[in-house]
Amino acid sequence: MRAKRVYNTSHRSPVTRHALAAAACATMLAASSCAVLAAQQAVFPDKPIRLIIGSAPGSGPDIISRVMAERLYKTWGQRIVVDSRPGAAGVISAELALRANPDGYTWMMLTSQLLVATSVFPDVKFNLGRDFASVSLIGTVPFVLMVNPEAVPAKSVSELIEFAKKQPGKLRYGSAGTGASEHLCGVMFTKLTGTSMLHVPYKGIPQAIADTLAKEVQLTYAVMPAALPMITAGRLRALGVTSPQRSPSLPDVPAIGETVRGYDMFGWYSIVAPTGTPGAILDKVSAEVVKAVKEPEFAKQLRSLGTDSVGSTRAELDAFRRSQTTKITELVKTSGVDFK
Repeated sequence: MRAKRVYNTSHRSPVTRHALAAAACATMLAASSCAVLAAQQAVFPDKPIRLIIGSAPGSGPDIISRVMAERLYKTWGQRIVVDSRPGAAGVISAELALRANPDGYTWMMLTSQLLVATSVFPDVKFNLGRDFASVSLIGTVPFVLMVNPEAVPAKSVSELIEFAKKQPGKLRYGSAGTGASEHLCGVMFTKLTGTSMLHVPYKGIPQAIADTLAKEVQLTYAVMPAALPMITAGRLRALGVTSPQRSPSLPDVPAIGETVRGYDMFGWYSIVAPTGTPGAILDKVSAEVVKAVKEPEFAKQLRSLGTDSVGSTRAELDAFRRSQTTKITELVKTSGVDFK
């Protein structure tokens, strides 16, 4: 009968001891890293924050960013430096933000204009949904359909449709450029109304407005802050706002959707950060931005810019961005317009 072998289970090979030691070190390092990260998040922010915007100084996004920066400075005692990088409909600002360390100290203002640009020009080197994490939707702003009253007799959207159908392809409308939000406002209008108008792109909405006044084009779409001075002065006639509801800034001007079923196009401003930014920091920033946006004084400042305050949660902004991306992508795809 064979004797049973007895193994000494208390003895471990050098390889096993080294593996256990390495695992222990890895565990300690992970715990240490977590502790450091938790400590960083607890004191956030402990240095200035950079907010990159894709618009020029003095623009709506720039003004809103600076108001927000001042409000958060009062809370945190740290400066939010607004870094204006206009050009390419915000693409330049996005590329710059993505080169930053995702540590919570670089934010970007994501606007409807940048989302439209990535839908119209899909060869950009980033994906907004994948590469940027949501913080909060600050507010929405409608565009205004304005006509030169000396060139277009219409006093309502229905009269404009009738007028345009009598002379297909002869009415010209201006925008801030090919593929700009204002351009898509016109694309959606002609698509849903069965009218035909000639699009005239400019290098900015001020030029489009100037040529509407000069009757080089008969109508234009302009974001609310740019439109209000022309309307209140009586130089251009507002026929409708592009948002689903009437705007508090122009309560007597109907929404285009009241006449044209399904018409819904508006601008918006939001705060995002590069993907990889710690979730706890995103939550902290989001909570403070929401608190600021919902303050009466901040909301009043937004209204002065023709903007309706929102102040969404991160999840709400995620859902909003998905719905807007779907809408704009579908419009671009089915419009039959060559945006190149």
